[in-house]
Amino acid sequence: MLTRRQLVGAVIGAALCVTAATANAQTVMKWAHIFEVSEPFHTEAVWAAEQIAERTEGRYKIEVYPAAQLGNEVNLDEGLTLGTVDIVILANGLAAKKYPPIGVTYYPFTFRDPAHLLAYTKSPAYKKLTEGYAEKAGHHILATAYYGTRHTTANKAITQCGDLAGMKMRVPSIPAYLAMPAACGANTTPIPFAELYLALQNGTVEAQENPLTSIEAKKLDEVQSHIALTGHIVDQLNIIVSKSAWNDLSEDDRAIFAEVMQEAAARASQKTSDREAELLEIFRNKGLTIDEVDRASFESAVIEKTKFEDLGYDKADWDAIHAVQ
Repeated sequence: MLTRRQLVGAVIGAALCVTAATANAQTVMKWAHIFEVSEPFHTEAVWAAEQIAERTEGRYKIEVYPAAQLGNEVNLDEGLTLGTVDIVILANGLAAKKYPPIGVTYYPFTFRDPAHLLAYTKSPAYKKLTEGYAEKAGHHILATAYYGTRHTTANKAITQCGDLAGMKMRVPSIPAYLAMPAACGANTTPIPFAELYLALQNGTVEAQENPLTSIEAKKLDEVQSHIALTGHIVDQLNIIVSKSAWNDLSEDDRAIFAEVMQEAAARASQKTSDREAELLEIFRNKGLTIDEVDRASFESAVIEKTKFEDLGYDKADWDAIHAVQ
């Protein structure tokens, strides 16, 4: 039979073991996205996961799942609420489905260039819109990365808005993406991205719009001779943490997560911007014509024909973003 001293010692020992186990407990989190392992949005997610493990002294282990292993963007967006994922990288359009005002960043010609987008992410306008999303959706946008600037390709020069009039142009069936081509009179067609190469090759459509990196990935430069630098949408991706995961973090750990995610977004943005600069030279060397455009002719047509309220946006938000330097 244990003496009183032995019993007390055993209880204290057990308590110490529980305390040590709790201190050493590791939270495993799932981070999912649709990008390939070679893309900066994956490599920087892996870097961020390693940084969080290091800066939290191993309290968090983040497993990164690339290439839609846990589902497409819609699945991942739903997974934030269902609890199947803790962190995702998603296009801002998915955030706009839950909180339409944040989609104003897709209104054509909102951003002058990638630097303007990144300046916006440090502005009061960004804070207002991301907080609005958090209040409505419950999840938290911790960082926003530059995904690419959408330009227009065709087999003839496109230098002003009127050059698109009557052209059969593939555009995703998203109102903000349709705004510029529709304002310029293009005959828009929502062909699936996987079928776009063949559609351009056989003449089903004559033109399309995408970031340079997407043009390269789908080899669209093989079936189009001109790239018009319309730059009508500066596209972005959000790094989002689910409501449940965020609520489980201490204030100190929230600060660490936010800092690391913002660093990762900046790194991915720089790599994307650098690659776009390289691609312009690569496409020129392949014999493609790179056309500068009369940006004002496109922008004025969009503003005249596409009302902010029709898309669920607030022009005051757009004005605030447009004014960011």
